[in-house]
Amino acid sequence: MIVDHFSHSQLSKEERMWGTLCHLSAFAIFLLPFGGNFLGPLVVYLLKKNDYPFVADQGIESLNFQISLLIYTVISAMLIIVLIGLIGLFLIPIIGFIFVVIASLRANDGVRYRYPFTIRILR
Repeated sequence: MIVDHFSHSQLSKEERMWGTLCHLSAFAIFLLPFGGNFLGPLVVYLLKKNDYPFVADQGIESLNFQISLLIYTVISAMLIIVLIGLIGLFLIPIIGFIFVVIASLRANDGVRYRYPFTIRILR
C-alpha cells in the first residue's frame, strides 16, 4: 500500500471533503443496487477532477477499486462450481466495505490512499 501524506495546508478542507466523497459515494450501491458503487465515485470525479488534483487522483483510485471488486465477484461466481466461489462471494463485500471506510478516513486526512488488490485499469 502506497500512501502520500500532504499537510493540511497543501489541501483545503473542501478538497479533502471531496476526496473523501470519492470513496464514500461507492456506498450508493445501497440506493442503486446495480452500478451505484461506480456511479457515486464517477459523479464526484467528473464534477471536481478539474478543480482539485487530489480529487481526480482519489476518484480514479475509487473507480479502479470498484472495477476490481466487480472482476473478483465475477470470478468468484464462476468458481461456485468448485465451492471456493462461495467464500469469495461472502468475503468480497465485507473486504470492500472495510477498505472503502479506511480509504475515506485516509482521504479526509489528506492521504493519497491506494487500495490493496486493485487492478489499475483507469489512469
